[in-house]
Amino acid sequence: MVTKKSAKDAVLEAAVDLARGAAEDIAENPSDVGEHLGSVVEGERLVSHLFACAAPGYRGWRWTVTLARVPRGRVATVCEVELLPGDDAILASTWLPWSERLRPGDLGPGDVLPLIADDDRLEQGYEATGDADADAMAVFELGLGRERVLSPHGRALAAERWYTGSHGPTTPGAVAASAPCSTCGFLVLMAGSLRTEFGVCANEWSDDDGRVVSMDHGCGAHSQTDVEPQSSDWPAPGTLSDDLDIELVNLLAEHHEATRDVAVDDFPVVEDPTPPDVRSAVIPVEAAPYVEVVVPEAAPSGPAEAVEGDGSRSTDGVEPTDGVDSIDGAGEPTDQDDVLDAVVNDPEK
Repeated sequence: MVTKKSAKDAVLEAAVDLARGAAEDIAENPSDVGEHLGSVVEGERLVSHLFACAAPGYRGWRWTVTLARVPRGRVATVCEVELLPGDDAILASTWLPWSERLRPGDLGPGDVLPLIADDDRLEQGYEATGDADADAMAVFELGLGRERVLSPHGRALAAERWYTGSHGPTTPGAVAASAPCSTCGFLVLMAGSLRTEFGVCANEWSDDDGRVVSMDHGCGAHSQTDVEPQSSDWPAPGTLSDDLDIELVNLLAEHHEATRDVAVDDFPVVEDPTPPDVRSAVIPVEAAPYVEVVVPEAAPSGPAEAVEGDGSRSTDGVEPTDGVDSIDGAGEPTDQDDVLDAVVNDPEK
């Protein structure tokens, strides 16, 4: 590659080895000088040879060696050697002064900023006049006494920064809030012209505690917000009952009390739900087999029993029979017989 800016110089164009040797003398390692990329005619009898830079971290950079010769001379001379960036070279950012480079949050503990005399965010404040009364009124009654105060431009910048920042109305928390900060009881109003748009949050449960927030900002810690009751994820407990607290209810007495004044004909007729085939197989109570109840023999009230030699037992005035004891009055029904008949005829008893 040859770029012409003036007449081509054959002597300087052919001095490639001279230019490479000059670049290798300047480079840290001779291997850092790569292939020859071409030459540029800088002027009359002035040519620059370009070599690729093979050093690590210098992608796109080129060694530039400028050669010259005297009029009618046949020998090239090295003028200068330098490392220059190419079109695709990796470069640092454009240098900026510290006042433009500094960003919020960069200032750490112990760091001090230099004074900016012509800061457009500030303007001249009240200065002492030497009059004690006037100075006292300005300092204590009007709240002045500072050498510089916030200018309208500075207030506008602060208001725009606060309103468009993380404590303005466009944050996700503010959009989801049910009420703005202007209606919150934890908002502390500011002084001056900014009090109509901003305040300071004083709620310790909020992420904005101790920070300036806009009036239309919001969060979930508003003083008037509430949470709707929600059902518990735990299963509902079962009904508790006291097994020791038993209420005795006489259903039969209640039924008699309720049906005391009801005529017999008013009772509903309930049909037997038993199927006919099953009903015919049921044995009536009247046809149930007779159960004979044998009453144990009562102890004698007379003289002691006499046991005869054959083992039979006899009592005074009663003759033993064949295998069956005879009891006085056995042929006539007694009150005990009526009780036994009732027991046999009533299954519940």
